[in-house]
Amino acid sequence: MIFDSIHHIAIIASDYDKAKEFYVDKLGFKVKREVERKEREDFIIFLDAGDNIEIELFIEKNPPERVTRPEARGLRHLAFKVDDIYKSVEELTKRGIETEEIRIDPLNGKHMTFFFDPDGLPLEIRE
Repeated sequence: MIFDSIHHIAIIASDYDKAKEFYVDKLGFKVKREVERKEREDFIIFLDAGDNIEIELFIEKNPPERVTRPEARGLRHLAFKVDDIYKSVEELTKRGIETEEIRIDPLNGKHMTFFFDPDGLPLEIRE
């Protein structure tokens, strides 16, 4: 492989308060830094996603809607690895985040489920 690792993942959000509440307060990502780009009328919140990976959370005024969910061209979803999917779903539920039913991936037999950020981006957790 020609790459060492993933450096960052960029997500576009439409509402600063909702995005920050979801990714920081509910999901627990730590803010590394925030940048306001007045010339572009947007914000970037840099989140620590572990293993030297960042999530760059771009907050823009009127980004276009996702075409479909999740089968639009481009990024399909972002998946997070967990040790115990049932505990993770329970914790997400306590934090007010609704998940789909837990199912088994027919390709590898692992438990998985999806939930969605405030702008409808599909997020997956899997064991």
